[in-house]
Amino acid sequence: MKKVYVGMAADLIHPGHLNIIMEAKQLGYVIVGLLTDEAIASYKRIPFLSYDQRKLIVENIKGVDEVISQKTLDYVPNLKKIKPDYVVHGDDWKIGIQKEVRREVIDTIKAWGGKLVETAYTKGISSTQLIRAVTERGITPDKRLKSLKILLNIKPILRSLEAHNGVTGLIVNNTKIERNGETREFDIIWLSSLTLSTAKGKPDTEIVDFSSRFQIIEEILEVTTKPIIVDGDTGGNTEQFKFRVRTLERLGVSAIIIEDKVGLKRNSLFGTNVKQEQETIENFCEKIREGNISH
Repeated sequence: MKKVYVGMAADLIHPGHLNIIMEAKQLGYVIVGLLTDEAIASYKRIPFLSYDQRKLIVENIKGVDEVISQKTLDYVPNLKKIKPDYVVHGDDWKIGIQKEVRREVIDTIKAWGGKLVETAYTKGISSTQLIRAVTERGITPDKRLKSLKILLNIKPILRSLEAHNGVTGLIVNNTKIERNGETREFDIIWLSSLTLSTAKGKPDTEIVDFSSRFQIIEEILEVTTKPIIVDGDTGGNTEQFKFRVRTLERLGVSAIIIEDKVGLKRNSLFGTNVKQEQETIENFCEKIREGNISH
């Protein structure tokens, strides 16, 4: 029986995926090269479902005979290993980010007489449209936190940009550029105490308390979907920090970063021009421990 290779992300299965699989099944034994979480994140976004979850779904689709991992957007390693008689893909990759990938597929399978079969794009539906519809309905704190954990596991470097109100939050959340065949965007929204203090015309010495910062954080959370990391300055005393962590987590913040300083916090940009006293290892570890216990 002839071998047929189908590469897909299959994050949100829709009729377009099923059409491709049905077309492939008519040609022979269908092997789905399922993109790993790392592969998907390398060119667009982190997947909604993990690789194992997606693999379980695809394995149970009628017409699929085997599922293997495709570790990058590049089909070539799997194609050289399997040497399929056919590669089946939707015809929408003739333009855009996957145009070069398509050319490499054609050049590779030509070596053993393989053929590329392209099915007509299923109009009116796409994974991108479905994902946009889902995210427009909002996102839960658990989903933001899960996204951050996935990002930390699958990307060697994360991109972040500071936001200090709803408009700048939207800019960080929605900015995308295409470069070298990849869609690049910010992974995380960073909330800086320096910027928030400056916006209020005050020095960055923890004068702006967290109660006033909570309102700004909520404004940003309402219009964004990406993980948010908050600059927590020194975190205050240990008792304050416990309750601060609870409130931030309840709002939807994914992580908080604190400095190991004692007393009135002074911005590190001052360098050695101002006196900075470091917290003891024991006290700082206790603060972190209490923060972890509280959530």
